[in-house]
Amino acid sequence: MAIFKGAGVAIVTPFKDNGEVNYPEFEKMIEFQIKNGTDAIIVCGTTGEAATMSEEEHMDVVKFCIDKVAGRIPVVAGTGSNCTQTAIELSKKAQEYGADAVLLVTPYYNKATQGGLYAHFGAVAKEIDIPIILYNVPSRTGCNILPETAVKLAKDFDNIVGIKDATGNISQTIKMMSLAEGSIDLYSGDDDQIVPIMSVGGIGVISVLSNVAPQQTHEICAKCLEGDYETARELQFKAYPLVKALFSEVNPIPVKTALKLIGFQPGPLRLPLTELEPNNQEILKNEMKKYGLL
Repeated sequence: MAIFKGAGVAIVTPFKDNGEVNYPEFEKMIEFQIKNGTDAIIVCGTTGEAATMSEEEHMDVVKFCIDKVAGRIPVVAGTGSNCTQTAIELSKKAQEYGADAVLLVTPYYNKATQGGLYAHFGAVAKEIDIPIILYNVPSRTGCNILPETAVKLAKDFDNIVGIKDATGNISQTIKMMSLAEGSIDLYSGDDDQIVPIMSVGGIGVISVLSNVAPQQTHEICAKCLEGDYETARELQFKAYPLVKALFSEVNPIPVKTALKLIGFQPGPLRLPLTELEPNNQEILKNEMKKYGLL
């Protein structure tokens, strides 16, 4: 059974001006997501700036999210690392805290071979019982899980059940799904490819757009799951200009600005990320108006 179907939000982590996590604001964001139909929350992923957190802080944020969601929808904890032992420790802690699943990004900087990727993910899978979603985002990590490797992992380890595909390579995705024979749940990792990914067997998206448009992102997925691809396609087209604006600079720079514009207080970004450039702020604001968010 799938961890979730539909739109899972890759939720932002709000910070105070002094750099500490703003937990009261984070709770508001969690409640906003649940109220507006988000199907799952993915905490401490790329969008949550997990790469700038200490391990203790990282897991405190994960636990807070799990506790506040309180079983209303699934919570997937980002626990990936380029150090296999660290990924194991974070994943075991997430399981202890009650996460429904973990999201494991490919080891960044190390640039493991396919054999190394198999060994890395397999090592984590052996240490936990909860489901694992692999996260393939070569543009950020310099490392690509090839279709054969993803499928072998899914078939060899019962708890490796899904993959977040942010390759942007639909040909690779199709090859993987053709080899998988139903052994792997596919989630789009790109908001501009929800419909294409779901049309070849995907069951949802792990979304940045959902931070500001949870209902709309859920609806795109819902129409795909209903088989109404004509409506889903139109909704995808409508969202495209806003999605483009949300990725005008590296994620999560634009989406933190977008959250400010709809009344949240996401706070500053942690270095090395910096604030959205003024011209891109104007573009983002205009696209949010056109989309009906402002």
